[in-house]
Formats: sequence, structure tokens, C-alpha cells
Amino acid sequence: MSERPLMVVVSGLSGSGKSVALKTLEDLDYYCTDNLPADLLPAFVRSVGGLQETPPKLAVSIDVRNRHQDLAQIPQWLSAVGELGFDPRLVFFDADDAVLIKRYADTRRRHPLSHFGLALADAIALERQVLKPLRSLADVNIDTTDLNVHQLRRRVITELGLADSSLSLLFESFAYRRGVPADADFVFDARGLPNPHWDPRLRPLSGRDSEVAEYLDGSHDFADYLSQVSGFLDNWLPRMRSGTRSYVTVAIGCSGGRHRSVYLAEKLAAHARDNGWDDVATYHRELD
Repeated sequence: MSERPLMVVVSGLSGSGKSVALKTLEDLDYYCTDNLPADLLPAFVRSVGGLQETPPKLAVSIDVRNRHQDLAQIPQWLSAVGELGFDPRLVFFDADDAVLIKRYADTRRRHPLSHFGLALADAIALERQVLKPLRSLADVNIDTTDLNVHQLRRRVITELGLADSSLSLLFESFAYRRGVPADADFVFDARGLPNPHWDPRLRPLSGRDSEVAEYLDGSHDFADYLSQVSGFLDNWLPRMRSGTRSYVTVAIGCSGGRHRSVYLAEKLAAHARDNGWDDVATYHRELD
């Protein structure tokens, strides 16, 4: 990786995960700007890059909201960024049309090209055409069709070589009836534990609620289970550090994915943090 400070340009299809990528870079102490006019790219680097004695890490999002004729000049502006002492990297995000359409339906957002009076599928097709030169120019292409938010965050970190020597841990809860997460490294089955679902008072709640926590904490079986799984992970997670592995997913499943697995994932994540793991996240598939 270059010793020069990175200047990451995030681009791609609307709804493909650009906002998640930019937030990930922001969490890694990048100075981030969304929807920068492409012709201002060199000026942005000159301005922000001179704010500190040590040049900061920079990231911008440039997408179809730019003037289309400006997008054609991206190569010369990236070259100008290089002449300013930065290492420019263009990362392009994409996803299948059907997935993009579903994401728009779920969020009820409008496509940025909808003001042309186009149907959503036609707007996506036009966007693909307009952004085709950027995709071919990209240093990294990331397809987010099958990625959740946490997987996308990891891809950004690993593809740009931003991972340090530590291991990133994700504790994910899930419902067995919807299948085991495909990316799980360890899977633990919590269906043998007392189920808060059968308590009418607790049924509408989740493992994030204190009433469910009190119910499970009062069970000897739960305490034994948590202790044994924690001990197993304490023994084996440190052995999974390697030059090629940057993350591990620990999946905990129960019948509905709302109570037992959620609370266990939170408890195991807290235990990992208490034991010195820095990069620890939770993801509750049936809740998030």
C-alpha cells in the first residue's frame, strides 16, 4: 500500500451501499464529504489537505447527481489529486437490479433520476449507462447484492487494505426457521434454553429489553450455556488471527431470533469487549 495518504472516491449505483461505505470511512477517521461536485475534487483536496501538518485521509462520494459531462473528466481530476501528493482510489458499488428495486421499496426513497419522469427500473438502467465509465475506471468494484451492512463494512475495510492486525468480531443473532447465516464461522444453538416467547408479558419484547434479560439471567441453564460458550470462544478466537483473516462471525440461533439469541449475542459481545477485543459489533438479523 502506498505511503501517501489515501483519497478514496466512492461511487456507484444509488442504493448499492455508498452511504454505508462513506460512514465506514468516517468511522476510520477519514474526512468525508457526500455528493461532491466532481469538478471540485482537486480544490477539495487542496483545501482540506492543507488543514493539518500531517495530511488527513480523505473520502468523497461522487455519483449520478453530478453533471454527466463532469463525470467523463474524472480521470484527469484523479490525476490532479495524485499530483497533490495523495493516493486516489476509486471504489465502485453495484447490486442486481432486483435488489436495488427492493431496497427502494423498503426505504420508500426516490431515485435521483426520478425527476426525469422515469419508472424506477428505467432510472436504474439509465444510471448504469451514465456511470459505466466510472465502473471501468474503478480500482475496486464491490457487488453488494448479497451483503448486509456489516459484511459491506468489512468488504470496504479489507478491499482498501485498511484492516490492522486485530480481528473484527461480529456476534449475529438469527432465527433457525430462516436459515443459518451463510457467512457464520461459529454457530451456537440456543433453542434448548428457556423461551421468553411463552410468557405473554415478554412475547412482544426482544433480547434488548431488560425484562427479557432478567428472565434469562434467572435461569441456571442460561448461565451455564453462556459460561461454556464464552470459554470456548476465549480459547479459540485468539487462534484465528492470521495475515489473511480480518473478521470472524459468531452466529447464535433460536426459534424466532428475537429473545434468547439476541440477548446471548449482546452478552457475548460485551464479554469480548471486556476481554480486550477492540472491533466488536452485533447484528440481529430478525430485528435490524
